[in-house]
Amino acid sequence: MAELTGSTGTGSGTTAGEGASVPIVSLRWMSLLALVQLGVIMASNASTQILLPAHVERIDAAHKEASLAVVFAVGSIVTALANPLAGALSDRTRTRFGRRRPWVVAGALAGAVALAFLGTQHSIAGLVLGWSLAQLAFALVLATAVAAVPDQVPVGQRGRASALAGVAVLVGPLIGGAVVTFAVTGVSAGYLAMGVLLLVAALPFPLRYREPELPPPGPRRPIRSAFKVSPRKHPDFAWAWLSRFLVNLALSMGIGYLLYYLRDSLQYERLFPGATNEQGVLIIVTVFSLSSVLPGLAAGWWSDRSGRIRVVVFTGGVVMALAALILALGDSWTTTLVAAGLLGAGTGVFVSVDQAMVTRLLPAEADRGKDLGLVSLAASLGFVLGPVVAAPLVTSSGGYPLMYGVAALSALSGAALVWKIKGVR
Repeated sequence: MAELTGSTGTGSGTTAGEGASVPIVSLRWMSLLALVQLGVIMASNASTQILLPAHVERIDAAHKEASLAVVFAVGSIVTALANPLAGALSDRTRTRFGRRRPWVVAGALAGAVALAFLGTQHSIAGLVLGWSLAQLAFALVLATAVAAVPDQVPVGQRGRASALAGVAVLVGPLIGGAVVTFAVTGVSAGYLAMGVLLLVAALPFPLRYREPELPPPGPRRPIRSAFKVSPRKHPDFAWAWLSRFLVNLALSMGIGYLLYYLRDSLQYERLFPGATNEQGVLIIVTVFSLSSVLPGLAAGWWSDRSGRIRVVVFTGGVVMALAALILALGDSWTTTLVAAGLLGAGTGVFVSVDQAMVTRLLPAEADRGKDLGLVSLAASLGFVLGPVVAAPLVTSSGGYPLMYGVAALSALSGAALVWKIKGVR
């Protein structure tokens, strides 16, 4: 039997828009690629939303907000370095297995090991080390896997591919939260479960599909070039980067402190005797995730059909800002659920089309992995820095209303910046 490839045809297909004919990819190909991203986001979000906050509180309950911010801050530094470097290394890789696949496999294996290591730690320093290793592994997977889209997907399918990936990214936290809340008992078991599920989700795509023939290697550039894209020469790429960073910063602030918000502000366990705060987080994540699916898929389909991208991305960011504003003004379980639904819908719309937009703004074909690594850095930094920014706001006199107000402003600013991009409609 011939080895499977990502395309469904033998050369016929749509035109990518940059002059090269790219074969149409199958729904199975797009689904397995989306599953890679689901695995990483599932493990990452279950850790940041439930496992790490609970772990930090067990170690240092008196200073849990500040200690959690330290863990995330160091992880953000690792992410800042790892995302573009991973992409740049994959651009330069030449093996018979391809240039992206080996890094996806290696990152998934390393991520599983890092999560198992986290479960054995009994100090904040150990959590910092373990989470930094996990962030490094996650970056290896994501920064190289997403490069498969501009490598192999024609422009006319990128909205759908991005939408499937976006839905996977948004459903991942629901699956991870359900597993660590109901299927296993204890923090250590939760980390182990996430490691196993990461491997189950991330490995089928690189093991099943081979990459197309590699382009000839270009001139070798110093590895430090992984961090260089000139905003003056490529303003569209710079605006897209900043837009994604601000929106993801808002999203992270909206969900990063959910466990503490339910415990300290809403006092969830008093509202619902017999229930736990972790179960409350899972309910919110469920509403968020389910609310994202249909809007995300519809936005991806419509952007492919209409070719209009900016209005979709802008709409998603505005709805996210509205959700954060509701959390800033309200302080009840009902308003929290309404905000979760709006946040899910807005995030689904934004994420489903933003990735497709970015793949059309990459500065150089030879540096796709590096440039997408820089884009992943925007999302990762936004997500990891959210709790770091939120910590002093939550502990100030303004408390959670101030934090969610800042999140709303961040989302609205990120949405508005999309109109500065001229390279897409």
